[in-house]
Amino acid sequence: MNYPKTKTVDTVDTYFNVKVKDPYRWLEDDRSEDTKAWVKAQNRTTFSYLDNISYREALKERLTKLWNYEKIGAPFKEGEYTYYYKNDGLQNQYVIYRHNTGKDPTTATLFLDPNTFSEDGTISLGGISFSKDGSKLAYSISEGGSDWRKILIMDTESKEIIEDTLVDIKFSGMSWYKNEGFYYSSYDKPKGSELSSKTDQHKVYYHKLGTSQKEDHLVYGGSLAEKHRYIYATVTEDNRYLIISPRISTSGNKLFIKDLSKPKSKLVSILNHTESDTYIIENERSKLYLVTNLNAPNKKIVTVDASNPTPDNWVDFIPETENVLNPSTGGGYFFTEYMVDAVSKILQYDYTGKLIREIKLPGTGSAGGFTTKKVETELYYSFTNYKTPGNIFKYNIKNGSSQLYSKPNIDFNPEDYESNQVFYTSKDGTKIPMIITHKKGLELNSKNPTILYGYGGFNISLTPNFSITNAIWMEQGGILAVPNLRGGGEYGKAWHDAGTKLKKQNVFDDFIAATEYLFEKKYTSSEYLALRGGSNGGLLVGATMTQRPNLAKVVLPAVGVLDMLRYHTFTAGAGWAYDYGTAEDNKEMFEYLKGYSPLHNIETGVVYPATLITTGDHDDRVVPAHSFKFAAELQSKQIGNNPTLIRIETDAGHGAGTPVNKTIQQYADIFGFTLYNMGFEVLPSIANDKLKE
Repeated sequence: MNYPKTKTVDTVDTYFNVKVKDPYRWLEDDRSEDTKAWVKAQNRTTFSYLDNISYREALKERLTKLWNYEKIGAPFKEGEYTYYYKNDGLQNQYVIYRHNTGKDPTTATLFLDPNTFSEDGTISLGGISFSKDGSKLAYSISEGGSDWRKILIMDTESKEIIEDTLVDIKFSGMSWYKNEGFYYSSYDKPKGSELSSKTDQHKVYYHKLGTSQKEDHLVYGGSLAEKHRYIYATVTEDNRYLIISPRISTSGNKLFIKDLSKPKSKLVSILNHTESDTYIIENERSKLYLVTNLNAPNKKIVTVDASNPTPDNWVDFIPETENVLNPSTGGGYFFTEYMVDAVSKILQYDYTGKLIREIKLPGTGSAGGFTTKKVETELYYSFTNYKTPGNIFKYNIKNGSSQLYSKPNIDFNPEDYESNQVFYTSKDGTKIPMIITHKKGLELNSKNPTILYGYGGFNISLTPNFSITNAIWMEQGGILAVPNLRGGGEYGKAWHDAGTKLKKQNVFDDFIAATEYLFEKKYTSSEYLALRGGSNGGLLVGATMTQRPNLAKVVLPAVGVLDMLRYHTFTAGAGWAYDYGTAEDNKEMFEYLKGYSPLHNIETGVVYPATLITTGDHDDRVVPAHSFKFAAELQSKQIGNNPTLIRIETDAGHGAGTPVNKTIQQYADIFGFTLYNMGFEVLPSIANDKLKE
C-alpha cells in the first residue's frame, strides 16, 4: 500500500513528568486546509482500494433490494390526530403521516417530510414535541449529522412555520408547558470550531411563543461555580411540575422540582449529589413516582410527596429485583421491562403497586414502546431479535390482549436462521452472555466469516435487535456474535462500574475471551474473524487490536474514541469521565489510560490486522481527529501486506440521521473489505442465491 504522506509536528505534552509525543496534533484542526487535503487524499486511497473488490457492487445491490420494504413506526396520538413514522423503502429519512383519530388509517396524509429539507438527505429530523393540545409542534433538525440542532415551530393544522428558527441548540429535549412555550437545553456557541471545541456549560431555557430567542429565560445552568455538562428539563403530563436533571457526566444526576401551579415557587432539591441515576416517571397530584438506582443497582420505583421529596422520605413502590428495571407508564398503569440475561420480560402494575399480569411476548428478544398518555386505553409496542424484523403489536391495556398491527414485508426468512445465547468465562472467571446468530445447518469448521460486535460502556445494553445490514452478512453464511460485556447496563450499575476507569481492561478481556470461545467451539478462527464496534465500541476494537494484533484478520473501528489522553478536550467529551477518568486526574489514572489508549499503543514493526476505520467529517460527538490520528499512526508503523485504510464520510456525523443511500454504500464497502481480506475472491459459495443473481 502506498499511503498519502502525513506530515509530523513536534508536539509534546507532559503528564506527571512523563513526556508524550503527539506528532499528528495538526489533524485536530478540522477547519484547516491541510486537514481537508489530507481527508481527500486518504479517501482517494481508500476508494481506489475498494474499487478493486469485484463483488462490492453486488453487495450494494443486495443491500438496496433488501432495504427496499415499507417500514412503519408505532402510532401515537396528539390532539385530534394519530401520527406515525413511515419509510416507503429507500427514502433517506422517515416521513411523518397522520389521520384523524378513530378514522380509517388508510385516510392518513403526509404531515412532515424531512426528505424535502435538503436535496441529498443530509439534513435530518431530530426530536419532535407537541404542545399539550397538539396544536403546535416543535421539531429539531440536524445539518450534516452534527449534534448541533435548530428548532422550528409549526402550527399543526396549517402546517406553517409560525416563528423564527431557534439556533445553536445541542443535547436537548423539548418539553412544553401547556400550549404556551417549551423548555430546551443548549451551550454557548464555542469560540473555536463548532465541531470540535469544548462545550461543557449546559443551560436550560424557556421559550415563550411569540417572543424571540434572545428573550428566552435562563432557567438553570451557567454558573461558573457549578459546571454541569448536561442539563435536561421536562414538564409532567399534568403541567404541574418542572423537573430539572443536571449531570456532570454521562452517569449520575442531581434532581430538582418546581411547582408550576405556583408562579413564585422555587426549585426544590430532591437529590443534591450525582451518586445515582434518578428520575421522576409519573405523578398523581403531589405524589411523585421516581425510578432510581440509589442503593438499588438494578433500579426500583419509589414514591414520595413533592412537599418533602428527599431520599429519607422515599417509600418502595416496586422494589429492586435480581434483574435490571426499565419502566414506563401508560393508560393508568406501570409497565416494567426487566432484562433477563439481556432479553425482555414485561410486567404490568397498577398505581397501588399490584401486579396485574406478565405480558406474553411473541418470542425471545427485545420489546419496547410500552408508553402512552394516561387517558388512553391502548398502546403499541415493538418486538424484535437478531433474526426477526421488528413487528408492532396493539395492546389492550385493560384486558391484556395483543394483536399484530404491522409486520414488515421483507425478503428475509427468519426461519432459515437460528439465534442462540451462550455463556463463556472471561479472564477473571466472570460469566459473560453472548448471542450467536447464523444460518441453520452451519458447519462448525473454524472457517466461517464472523463479525464479533461489542460495545461495553456507558451503561448501554446490547439487546437483540434486527438489522438489515446484519441480515446481509448472515445471508453470506456469516456469523454475527454479540457479547454483553462489562461496562454495559445488562446487569445493572455494578456491571457498568466493573468496566469503568481503572477496571476498563475488564471490557477488553471480556471481548478477547469471546473470540477464544468462538475459536474453541470451531465457529471460526482468527483468519475469518472481524472485530467491529462504534464510538466506545471503536475504542474496544482499537484497544483489542493493539493488545492482541494476531487475534483477528479484520478490524472495523467506527467513529472510535482512540486518543484516551485528549478525548476530554473535545466537544462534550469531558462528560465521559465517569467511564474513563482523565489523564489529569492523577498519575495512576494517566498511566492506566496511556497503557490501553489505542493511539498510544501502536508499535513499529508489528503486523496489525486489515483495518478499515470509518468516521464522518461532521462528527462532533467523537471528533474525527481520533480516527485521523489513529490512521496516520497505524499507516506509519504497520508492516506486512494488510491494508490500513480510513473511510471518511462527508456531511455525516456520529451516525444518527445518516441518509439511507450513504448507509447502504458504507456497508457495501465494510462487508466487501471484510470478505476480501478474509481471502474471498468471490462471494462465499454458501451465499444466498438471490445475492448471486
